[in-house]
Amino acid sequence: MTSNEERKTLILTGASRGIGHATVKRFSSAGWRVITCSRHAFPENCPWAAGPEDHIQVDLSNPDDTIRAAAEMRERLTDGKLHALVNNAGISPKGEGGARLNTLSTAMDVWRQVFEVNLFSTVWLAQGLKDELARARGAIVNVTSIAGSRVHPFAGSAYATSKAALAALTREMAADFGPLGVRVNAIAPGEIDTAILSPGTEKLVETIPLRRLGLPEEVAKAIYYLCTDQSSYVTGAELHINGGQHV
Repeated sequence: MTSNEERKTLILTGASRGIGHATVKRFSSAGWRVITCSRHAFPENCPWAAGPEDHIQVDLSNPDDTIRAAAEMRERLTDGKLHALVNNAGISPKGEGGARLNTLSTAMDVWRQVFEVNLFSTVWLAQGLKDELARARGAIVNVTSIAGSRVHPFAGSAYATSKAALAALTREMAADFGPLGVRVNAIAPGEIDTAILSPGTEKLVETIPLRRLGLPEEVAKAIYYLCTDQSSYVTGAELHINGGQHV
């Protein structure tokens, strides 16, 4: 980035591990300012330099706190521009012993918590940052899942349903934000090699055409593509990152 180029800013939710960590590193290496958000305070061992100064602690399961965080985000955007918003935060509660929660075993409060984090917070943040995104002619990327299009052996019913809804929401947002010059897309990861893999994933890998897990860095590259001019005429799309698992 040369001295006369505008420094771009990314706001990323769910930044504390896995795909979030890899995304921070990918954008930071390209010279972007990254404002991270998670329900945890900034961890001391995180790998990016400006982390403590550009981290916002937020409970996305609480809509009031999400709206509060959106206001704090606006204050931190001193030039009034946001070039990318990546909604990566997501929760997938498990039952006793890590059991999958299906439609018969998921309590009402769990359904509501999952949908608030995985779906509704995306709306509240997009509404709160609409003007800043429009000024930058920026991009929104929503992280869905392969579980949103099929019954998954490990992902719970509330998680899968929320991700299917997020794919539909991405299309709606693309139509609404398009006239503002803002592109909205989604990525749908499959089995990615992170610390939250479920036992038995190795058997699932045998059915994937590429016969391996995806890497967080591979997902981060796709997110970066959708936030840059390389994808300037792409909106309303859902990019499958799963080694062919969806075919």
